[in-house]
Amino acid sequence: MQTILIVDDEDFFRDRLARAFAGRGYGVFPAADYDEAIKIVTESKPALAVVDLKMPGKSGLELLKKARNIHPEMRVVILTGYGSIATATEAVKLGAVNYLPKPADVDDILNALNRDGATTDAGRQDDFEPPSLARTEWEHINRVLADCGGNISEAAKKLGLHRRTLQRKLYKFAPSK
Repeated sequence: MQTILIVDDEDFFRDRLARAFAGRGYGVFPAADYDEAIKIVTESKPALAVVDLKMPGKSGLELLKKARNIHPEMRVVILTGYGSIATATEAVKLGAVNYLPKPADVDDILNALNRDGATTDAGRQDDFEPPSLARTEWEHINRVLADCGGNISEAAKKLGLHRRTLQRKLYKFAPSK
């Protein structure tokens, strides 16, 4: 039986992926953070891993680096809701076989894990359409707001905006591109 480590701080998403992989015959090791994941990698040496990039405490990139030192044969896919070219490049440099945006389903993850490194989407620049500045700003604002636990005043302070300006930006719909 092939084994997979699923690391995500969002309980619902982690549990959904764990059930889906278990339903396909995988031995699943769920973990909510860096420390749990490193313990599982050290003790169980799973063959595959799906790691969220942004977690409280140490990031998915830090986890990737340490886990690959412990178990170099493990194939890792990084998932994120707030990706950038810089973090995708860093993830691949650290040993990830691929980098996927959230939400990703089991088929997307399995395809990414089974791809040969020479044929990954990261190498196809002609298919890449960079997000607009408005989209990037909207994603950044929402990430900072999430990091602040939904506290608009705290998020506005971190962003260097007036609270009302931030509220107006939040009421706008996300840009399509």
